[in-house]
Amino acid sequence: MLKISQEPRAAVMNTRKLGYTDLHFSTVGLGTWAIGGGDWKFGWGPQDDAESIGAIRRALELGVNWIDTAHVYGFGHSEEIVGKAIRELKQKPIVATKCGRLSDNAGGVRASIKKESIRQECEGSLKRLQVERIDLYQIHWCEPDAELEEGWATMAELVKEGKIRFAGVCNASLAHLKRMQPIHPVASLQPPYSMLVRDIEKETLAYCAANDIGVVCYSPMQKGLLTGTFTRERIGALAPNDHRRNDPRFKEPQLSANLELVEALRPIAATYGKSVAHLAIAWTLRRPEVTSAIVGARRASQIEQTVAAADLKLPQADIDAIEALLLKRQQSIF
Repeated sequence: MLKISQEPRAAVMNTRKLGYTDLHFSTVGLGTWAIGGGDWKFGWGPQDDAESIGAIRRALELGVNWIDTAHVYGFGHSEEIVGKAIRELKQKPIVATKCGRLSDNAGGVRASIKKESIRQECEGSLKRLQVERIDLYQIHWCEPDAELEEGWATMAELVKEGKIRFAGVCNASLAHLKRMQPIHPVASLQPPYSMLVRDIEKETLAYCAANDIGVVCYSPMQKGLLTGTFTRERIGALAPNDHRRNDPRFKEPQLSANLELVEALRPIAATYGKSVAHLAIAWTLRRPEVTSAIVGARRASQIEQTVAAADLKLPQADIDAIEALLLKRQQSIF
């Protein structure tokens, strides 16, 4: 009797090559920060594991071909959920995870990128993800600063040993990148990048392009603020252990300016039949240096709503109009 595969055929999404590597990332990647749950300092409140697995599977069905996670997301919980979601799939997605952030055993986080610490984290991630090799392994933060060279040299060793395919870094400054490059080529940088956080535009994007470093930006929707679904009431109802309660962009004076910006963005998004969330993601992808935008999802319905941004290309006129709105927001705050 013919056995029919239960694994659905994935849709096709545009891809971009990640820096000097042979990896081609879908222009939207799945972020699993919130999937780690709420029982730590930077958690997102309660999360249902079955819904998390559903979100991962649905993302892959919709053409997302890579998943970004980290040990610190629930101190292993996010990685375990990703591992469960992909272990039986014939066509495995590209998996990226991170090291350098550890539990302080009080719900908080401590930093270490010393050799033995990174090696222990790598072994733990391999087991939780249930993979033989990590496609992209990233130092989460370049802290402590004095350990950066030791940590990056260890990442190079892991590449040579075949435990990881490529080594990247998150939240690194231009100065950090310049210190790392002579030790081992940086495959990718994962910075925060959105309409509200634009520091990498000053010098870092140009450096990455010149040195063939891929850029996979996180929080393109600024933790939900740029989705068009947040109101003051919804923000007030966030779970007590949702870290966004302490984020200055969710508080005054920035909150009013951010909500006004979202309302001004709605007519632009509407011309494409899209949401503000789509517009926010597409805005980051307008930059040729950006390989992919990481989109977080806690439920299948969320990724269903945001993947349409992968194919949205903004004309210069709309980019200019958005720039004017961002300048007005900035002037209203300062």
